Amino acid sequence: MALPHLFTAIAVFGYLLTTVLIFRDSRSQSNSIPLSLSPKLTWLGALLLHCGALAVLLFTATGLNLNFQNAISVVVWFIALMLFFSSWRHPLGSLALAVLPALALALTISLTHLGSRAQIVPGDLGLQWHILSSLLSFSILSLGSAQALLLAYQEKRLRKHHLAGWVRRLPPMQYMEELLFQLIGVGFALLTLSLLSGWFFLEDIFAQHLVHKTVLSIIAWIVFALLLTGRLTRGWRGQTAIRWTLWGYVLLVVAYFGSKLVLEIILHRT
Repeated sequence: MALPHLFTAIAVFGYLLTTVLIFRDSRSQSNSIPLSLSPKLTWLGALLLHCGALAVLLFTATGLNLNFQNAISVVVWFIALMLFFSSWRHPLGSLALAVLPALALALTISLTHLGSRAQIVPGDLGLQWHILSSLLSFSILSLGSAQALLLAYQEKRLRKHHLAGWVRRLPPMQYMEELLFQLIGVGFALLTLSLLSGWFFLEDIFAQHLVHKTVLSIIAWIVFALLLTGRLTRGWRGQTAIRWTLWGYVLLVVAYFGSKLVLEIILHRT
């Protein structure tokens, strides 16, 4: 196994170990789950190893290699990094318990496709900014969708008056909803920048190989715009907010990774 892939594999172990350490700490907490020093250091080590692997795999002499494997790895790293820093300010241990194992699984899946062909993006700064803003928006909205699922689980248990165990350690629902809309708001802003930069820096945003991504991304943008508008004007919350969040996220998943999965992994085309 090449050194970058070894670093990635160790990072997977680091994310899983961080989950175990956070879970250990959560057993002694009655409400929120603050991070102690042990999971913070383990998480930071996994991030640094993951970053080192990406630096080698992603950057080439001719541009960025954004094949299926690397695209997944970049998104995983962005999500892990943002959640890491957010956890220092907010009680997000419960969200980390749900997200980190999923990230480790996604990174493991990326390691099973080491033979993916290179997908080089030329070193044009405008185009790279478009890609960066796209991946950042997708990463933040991924956290938002995870928060929506966590909120749905919390609401279901509260309705049935099952407040024992892990649910008791979650922050209040009002805080959970506020965090959800903060994530959606930031992700929506970056998605807007991504779409605008695509108009400026791509030769033809509706070219045959981009049209599905463009159309689905615009529909997702409309979904999140309506959700935020509904929140401001009608006070949308609860199941309504959760459903709209998940529908918008599914559209982005298909837009960003659907074609890569089909072309690179199933059909073995570039």
